[in-house]
Order: sequence, then C-alpha cells, then structure tokens
Amino acid sequence: MASSSGNSSGSTQLQNSGSEEQVVLVDQRKRKRMLSNRESARRSRMKKQKYLDDLMAQVTQLRTDNNEILTAINVTTQNFLNIESENSILRAQMMELDHRLDSLNEILNCINTSNGIFENDHHEDLQTSADHAFMNPLNLFYLNQPIMASPDLFQY
Repeated sequence: MASSSGNSSGSTQLQNSGSEEQVVLVDQRKRKRMLSNRESARRSRMKKQKYLDDLMAQVTQLRTDNNEILTAINVTTQNFLNIESENSILRAQMMELDHRLDSLNEILNCINTSNGIFENDHHEDLQTSADHAFMNPLNLFYLNQPIMASPDLFQY
C-alpha cells in the first residue's frame, strides 16, 4: 500500500506541476491578449483621432471655399447691377435720340414735301410762311432739348 500511496502522491505532484504550468500558460495568454487588446484600442483611438482631425481640416477648407464663393457672387452681383443701371441709361438715351431722329426726319419730310409743292405751284407767299414755320427757332423748341437720363428712370 505504501507503494500505492507513493505512486498516488507522485502522480499528484505531476498533476500539480502540470496544472501550475497550465495556469501560468493561461495567465501568459491572458496578459498577451490584454496587451494586444490595449494596443489595438490605442491604434483604434489614434485612427479615430486622425479621422476627426482630417474632417475638421476639411470643414475649415470648405468654409474658406464657401466664403470665397460668396465674395465672388457679391462682386458679380454688384457688377451686374452697375451694368444694368448703365444699360438703362443708355436705353433711355437711345430712345431719346431715336425720338429726336424721328422728329428731324418728319421735319425734313415736311420741308421736302413743301419744297416740291411750292416749286411746282410757284406760291411764294405760302413758301415764305412755310419757311417761317420751319426755320423759326421758336417753332423748333422741342428739338433743342438736352438728353436727360438717370439710372432711376427705369425701375425693373
């Protein structure tokens, strides 16, 4: 029996040393896994921080671009309004000149028509009255008006 108890205690020691090695191996694996997890978490935090920094840089760049575009739009709008105002003035001047040209053409037509009638009929007294009517500066008052136009003339 002594031998059986000796064998039993020897196998228990082998089991104890084997279980201690297993415990040590399990502890080493746990530590290794914990270190690996910590390193992975650190890399993940760094990656997340880099992503956030990149997004913040992109936001800053987009805001800068947006401000430049808004400034360009404002300048273009102001230029458009200035050109539109100048265009309105030029249109008013063109209409006034066109009206004056039409008036002058009417006068020339009347003079030419009068001259043809008077030459054919030889009515000198009528021609004299026509000459007075068309050549008298008081009768041509509306032809000597200056061109007056302002940006406020035409409001759209």
